[in-house]
Amino acid sequence: MARAENGPVSIRYERDGSGPAVLFVGDVGLGAWQFGWQHAAVAGPYAAITPEIRGIGRSDAPSGPYRVDDLVADLEAVLAAEGRRRVHLVGYGFGGMLALAYALSSSRPRSLTLFGTPPAGDAYNPDSLWADPNDPAAVEASVNALLSSDFRESHPDVASRIVDWRVREDAARGPFEAQKAALSAFDVGDRLHELTTPTLVIHGGEDAICPAHYGRSLAEGLPRGEFRAVEDAGHLVGVEASATVNDELVGWLAEHADRDR
Repeated sequence: MARAENGPVSIRYERDGSGPAVLFVGDVGLGAWQFGWQHAAVAGPYAAITPEIRGIGRSDAPSGPYRVDDLVADLEAVLAAEGRRRVHLVGYGFGGMLALAYALSSSRPRSLTLFGTPPAGDAYNPDSLWADPNDPAAVEASVNALLSSDFRESHPDVASRIVDWRVREDAARGPFEAQKAALSAFDVGDRLHELTTPTLVIHGGEDAICPAHYGRSLAEGLPRGEFRAVEDAGHLVGVEASATVNDELVGWLAEHADRDR
């Protein structure tokens, strides 16, 4: 466990492995558990860096609302603490939006991989993600928005574990609303042509949080964007189709890796 400081805000993060840096950026209100399926595929040949963005877990949760610039600065602080000049960003939903904002403001990002990410916050339904972590029944109900019905029925053990992780790691209501404020203000739709960072957009065809056509639109608007649909998966496409997604991710990282660390 390590910490990075962005002014008065302390961000907790973990790093595993060595090599080029891969920074995982989480979705609104969700703990770092969401990247458990990709972490093992990346850590080792890469340095997998997983911060808990402000308001999550053991990172500070200053009063909100938060701004995108604040959250991007937190990511910058983590990379500075690690002494990294370049980084591959992997973002889920809101984390993907933060990755886009970071790539528009910095030359550090070498590549982006985005799951369930639109070009603007108004295409996203964060309220479906919210559940009071002190109410396991509510958390269980909200998992329905994250996973396709077929996956929930065929993998009840995975859905149950996600409920347990969410109860332990997800944001309380105040930090969730603070993050949601940053998400609501996000819109880079008219700036996509500026973003020349290679970007892989992976989207579940059954995503109830952010319909897949928004991910396709994002990829089509980027000069170096590529789109991959996983037709039967929900928002947590990296959970439901982890083998397929990990193959795509590892191949993408290898294609765009360099020695500039």
